[in-house]
Amino acid sequence: MNELDRLNLAIDKIDKIDNSTWQNILTDRKKKELEFHDKDRDCNVVQETLASDTYEKFYGNKKFYKITNRSQSYVQSWIRLESKNKIFLDYACGNGENATSAAKYGALLSLGFDISGVSVKNATKLANEKKINNVRFFQADAENTKLPDDSIDVIICSGMLHHLDLSYAFPELRRILKPGGKILAIEALDYNPAIKLYRTLTPAMRTDWEKAHILSLNDIKFAKRFFDIGVIRHWHVLGYVGGKIPFLMYPMDLIDRVLEKIPLIKLLSWMFTFELIKRVEK
Repeated sequence: MNELDRLNLAIDKIDKIDNSTWQNILTDRKKKELEFHDKDRDCNVVQETLASDTYEKFYGNKKFYKITNRSQSYVQSWIRLESKNKIFLDYACGNGENATSAAKYGALLSLGFDISGVSVKNATKLANEKKINNVRFFQADAENTKLPDDSIDVIICSGMLHHLDLSYAFPELRRILKPGGKILAIEALDYNPAIKLYRTLTPAMRTDWEKAHILSLNDIKFAKRFFDIGVIRHWHVLGYVGGKIPFLMYPMDLIDRVLEKIPLIKLLSWMFTFELIKRVEK
């Protein structure tokens, strides 16, 4: 049995976990995350079906993501460069866009899992609509994936580490990643006082765990116990203002290109990306 067959067999076993068993093995914290993200990713919940004040309460932060073109382009470029002929994993994949991209860019096999069954259905539908065959989605627990040891070449963690207990997630990521394998994480950064205030004033948009675990450089320090650290980049110090005031989007982005390179100032970025690399033991 070759490597891909063993991996697919392991995923077959994960897929056979029935819903009642699945619910019983999750902690209360994870059940709350599942419930929140099933609702958040329900395609039937759209702005047109909700009163404007209700939409703003739960989904009003989506307008700010219009300004993230540069960071998203960087992520897509990274996926394109790193995934070709590799086993790729979209770790807590949401609606599966990154896994679908990796498959399109030539991954040997692209995988995505999420705690949310709604997300898995959305991701599978997306891949089917694009007629992409070398991709597979399944429901799993990010802190206990049940994937084989040393089975994944490349992993993307897009905006989801702050939903996890990193004391479980980092060892699990290291366990399933092959020696020399790479992870790219995209996360919010917990230093900008204006953004911290916004999070405080919009509690319905996040779970209690998420609000309390936005990443900081202390988490990078913790990650060094498990990985070598690769490239770290900061994104969008002021650009999010353009999400609220669209005509400022372009000038704020130009200013950000400078601010993102200035020590200390760049810590006020809305987001940062960082690479984690599994050491090759000698």
